Amino acid sequence: MTIEDLPDFPLEGSSLIGRYPFLFTGSDTPVIFSISAAPMPSDCEFSFFDPNDASCQEILFDPKTSVSELFAILRQWVPQVQQNIDIIGNEILKRGCNVNDRDGLTDMTLLHYTCKSGAHGIGDVETAAKFAAQLIELGADSSLRSRWTNMNALHYAAYFDVPELIRVILKTSKPKDVDATCSDFSFGTALHIAAYNLCAGAVKTLLEHGANPAFRNDKGQIPADVVPDPVDMPLEMADAAATAKEIKQMLLDAAPLSCTISKAVLANCDHVTSKAMLTSLGLKLGDRVVIAGQKVGTLRFCGTTEFASGQWAGIELDEPEGKNSGSVGRVQYFKCAPKYGIFAPLSKISKVKDGRKNTTHTPSSRAAPHVRSQKVDVAHITSKVNSGRSSWEDRS
Repeated sequence: MTIEDLPDFPLEGSSLIGRYPFLFTGSDTPVIFSISAAPMPSDCEFSFFDPNDASCQEILFDPKTSVSELFAILRQWVPQVQQNIDIIGNEILKRGCNVNDRDGLTDMTLLHYTCKSGAHGIGDVETAAKFAAQLIELGADSSLRSRWTNMNALHYAAYFDVPELIRVILKTSKPKDVDATCSDFSFGTALHIAAYNLCAGAVKTLLEHGANPAFRNDKGQIPADVVPDPVDMPLEMADAAATAKEIKQMLLDAAPLSCTISKAVLANCDHVTSKAMLTSLGLKLGDRVVIAGQKVGTLRFCGTTEFASGQWAGIELDEPEGKNSGSVGRVQYFKCAPKYGIFAPLSKISKVKDGRKNTTHTPSSRAAPHVRSQKVDVAHITSKVNSGRSSWEDRS
């Protein structure tokens, strides 16, 4: 089979598996493939794999070329590879792989690689977005994370500033997914990642899709707090400084007024009535809420408790992911089925409301105290084309 023989996959319509069963006979259980080096022609005059080169095509379309070797090709951060993510990816699928199989070196799936390949200046955004939609239709799980970076598909798309892929991923995601956290970025969200790396397009798109601009990472920072300070940037980074100013203002404009509530109020608010506290945060009992961008449920309780000081929120979850039935010790704070109840500090919950197509609820603003912006190291502000997030690719 040649490049020209590959079918032109539609973004919508009938099932891809039904139309092209000879291409997608993947196993039911995802696996992690062994580590291998990228195959190269013996007479190759360049140091990278070029799918447009005849000798490289012989290797690419040779059934004897292993999946591990094809994953090794995808790791090459060069336009010749990244702009052909669909050709190489379909060769992997043709070999009977599960759409969620992983590369043994990076622990990345095809969807992870596709989100990375959309980077402007090195990949082809249209090709990447089309192939991502194909993968998702085939069952690619956008919530899967690389164990090396703890990043999911949305995190990769945000890091590499690819709004088109962010839209593809969130089109079929759950409401809470937009605020899923990443431990490699101090348990910040995709919005933190985009802000920290000065990805203006990603920041704007995430906000349009309900990302919470008041969500705080483990350091107590909202996305606006992690934007690098333009004052710390050298003169040769004038463009980056202008972008930082634009992103900072965009995030501050989107942050709710409740974000200015002082830490002291939330930490020592036993004297404040629960109703007054909820009103100041734009919440009321019965509202749909998200806990730390992860679990969704209904707010059933707000007030002081015997198990800890301060005001606590009691939530009845949609799924049995909780720890109780609304009681702690011998005190019943609200009633729900066993394993559906959970308590969380007020700073960890945010309201959800309608807004996204094919979903019922979308994360909104979260009440939390304002933390003074800290100095942010700007050494990481480098071209995505040059870096390619190479830190995880070099792991062995």
